[in-house]
Amino acid sequence: MVSLTEQLSNALSIMIMGMGLVFVFLSLLIIGINLVAKLFPVVPVAIPQPLQPTTTTEIDPVLVAAITSAVHQYRKQVR
Repeated sequence: MVSLTEQLSNALSIMIMGMGLVFVFLSLLIIGINLVAKLFPVVPVAIPQPLQPTTTTEIDPVLVAAITSAVHQYRKQVR
């Protein structure tokens, strides 16, 4: 049988190795991200301005008639 002291020292060494591995991995990840950020800088993109709404509030009567006709035909088919 293995003594309790030996088991605790094995557990401690495994814990230190695991934490060290995670630390090294995260450090390499941060270095890699910073390297990519320096090699490929962000290029600012011009944001298009929204179109100004038209000031006319008139609705084309031909368009209203076409929409009304389409709604009536649809309601006839549904019934």
